[in-house]
Parts: sequence; structure tokens; C-alpha cells
Amino acid sequence: MNNLLNVTITERQMMSSDVVSLTLTNVDGSPLPAFSAGAHIAVHVNDDTIRQYSLCSAPDETAFYRLGILKDPKSRGGSIAIHEQLKAGDTVTITEPSNLFPLDMTADHSILAGGGIGITPMIAMAYTLKAAGKSFDLHYCVRSHSEVAFLDELQRDFGDELKVHCDDLGDEQRLNPAVDFGEAAAGTHVYTCGPSGFMDWIMGSAKEIGFKDKNIHFEYFSVEVDSTGEAFTVIAEQSGKTISVSGTQTIMQALSDAGIKVEVSCEQGICGTCIVDVLEGEPDHRDQFLTDDEKSDNDQIAVCCSRSKSSTLVLDI
Repeated sequence: MNNLLNVTITERQMMSSDVVSLTLTNVDGSPLPAFSAGAHIAVHVNDDTIRQYSLCSAPDETAFYRLGILKDPKSRGGSIAIHEQLKAGDTVTITEPSNLFPLDMTADHSILAGGGIGITPMIAMAYTLKAAGKSFDLHYCVRSHSEVAFLDELQRDFGDELKVHCDDLGDEQRLNPAVDFGEAAAGTHVYTCGPSGFMDWIMGSAKEIGFKDKNIHFEYFSVEVDSTGEAFTVIAEQSGKTISVSGTQTIMQALSDAGIKVEVSCEQGICGTCIVDVLEGEPDHRDQFLTDDEKSDNDQIAVCCSRSKSSTLVLDI
């Protein structure tokens, strides 16, 4: 787990009707740890809720971090609590930045496509590419022009590299990857973040144009995951407990019911917070965090969503 930091919310600003921007500074005024474009932090919203958010400030700025947080109507408590409870002057605990969505700075050209709140990691990427003098396009897609967040800043800092696409402003300005992405040159990389349907469309379109998988990069904010299945048994080696996991329970829920606490965040298998070592048995991997190679090793499992192919799973917990 990354080191924890105590930070102060020094500025809170509504960027649209449902997106709040929080500026965070170190409580002692010292510089914050450096981060790279695409990085995220975990915010300890309260004792029971940890949520991960992308950093959208310029990575070369260490005096503060900035987040853009959507008030999600499907929130499981994190974003609503942040919108309704956190205010300027509050102190919150965060983790140091981690990056599962890095830029390839060797690319000749980068195409950044953010859908809705998925624009946040793209902003940090755009700042990094601009500072390095690299070629890029920043596409920002929203359903309504009223939902565009950070617009003044983006127009000021990125000018012609910025293309805003609003569903309610007509077909002529909507994103058309076949036209707007250009040819699938070997030195061009595509990055996307946003709702899963949007990302699937961007990635599918890029592949149709001819982009190779290695040149397409993505980060899910949320995914639909089926964590149900056959019942099985978990042996918690360190705790000395044998636990039955029903067909409708997650391993995490069964562990919690048995009094074994596992730190969790996304609860959708995309952040890796709940990864536990597997000592025996064969996991049924349903997460988006572990790589294919890591899954084939069968020595780790995301207990928030994955299950077991074997009747018994022995975990190092």
C-alpha cells in the first residue's frame, strides 16, 4: 500500500453542475510527491470508504494536487459524500500517487480521448505532452455543452490541440474517430478514459482504423462485473478461519462477515486495492487490474469480484 499523506482542501470549486474540483496541499506546506501523467490517488472519504481519483493538475506542479470528481447518481457513497460533505479547509487522508495508465513519451503523436469525467487523466497527459513539445490532440466528449468542466482552462492552455465534442450541438462537431484520428501511423498512440461504453467505442474504432493493441491505452473508471457463481470454500491461512462463500457473495463479503478486514476501494476489480496472495487453489479471475500473465500465475486474486474454479481457495490473509 502506498504511503499515506494528510492534505488540506485549499480550494473547492464547482466546474459544472455535477463536477467538483478539489485542490489539495500538504498540511505542513511542503511539496507533495511528484507524479506522472495518468496517475491517481486514493482518497479516504471516511473510515469505511476509500475511492480512487485521477490527478488532473500538471505533473510538474508539486505545490498541490487537483482532482475533478463527478457526483455519480450510481455512487456507492464516495462521490456523493465528497460533494456533500467535504469543503475548503478540511483535512483528508490520501495515498501517494500510483500510475496504471502511463504515457509513452516516445510516441510521435498522441491522441487523447476523454468521455465525461474521463477527461481528468487526459488533462495531466496534455500538460506533460505540451511541456515536452510533443504532438497531440485532446478530444473531450460530453453529452451536453452544460456538462463541460475545466473549459476555460483547457481553451487557454491547449488551444488548437483541444477539440470539444457535445452530443447536443449537432452531428458535424461530434467525434468521428475514422476522420479525427487520422491514419494509424506506427508512431501514434491512442489513450482513452471514461464510461465503459464510450471506451469500448473508442478502442473498437481505433482497431478498425488499424491501430495495434500495443498503441491503444485505456483506464476504466467503472465496469460491470458479474461476481456470482458456484459456492466454494476459502481458507484464510493467517487468520486460521475456514469460510464458506455462497453463490451470491463475494470473497470480500464473506471475509468481512467472518471478521476479516480487507482494504477495498473500487469494488469492481479495477484498482487493485483488495489484491490478496493465493497459496493454493485456482482463482476465477474477473478483475480488470491483473495482467493476463499475472492471472495465469494464479498467485493473486481480487477478492472484491473474483471467485474460485477450485472447491477450495487458500489465501494468505
